[in-house]
Amino acid sequence: MYPLLTRDPITGGELIVTRLESPESGIVIEGRFSLGWIGRLSPDQLAFVELLVKNRGNIQRLAAELDIAYNTARARLDEIVALLGGTPEQEPRVDRRQILDRLAAREISVEEALRLLKGADHEQRK
Repeated sequence: MYPLLTRDPITGGELIVTRLESPESGIVIEGRFSLGWIGRLSPDQLAFVELLVKNRGNIQRLAAELDIAYNTARARLDEIVALLGGTPEQEPRVDRRQILDRLAAREISVEEALRLLKGADHEQRK
């Protein structure tokens, strides 16, 4: 089997499914079926979403698996969210554990982690 094509390779437009077939029973269903939200994503974006689900939504682990920076993974997720009609977080909530995870992954310095943690404490007091 081939991977699912989600966009017309010539125009980039939407593809529709016109035939579904069960290899087990031989039943064939014909019509015009939408790929839904999956049809709005590129194959690379679908692979990203698959890895995100496999990592139970943990962007830090996803970034490590893809060997990319946390911020790069976050930006890719924000693109997908926007494509699906959602609103990416404009100002992400400060998460102490996330800051410590980024420090452990050496994505930020100790000084930056302290600055971010102070901001987290300030937010919690509001």
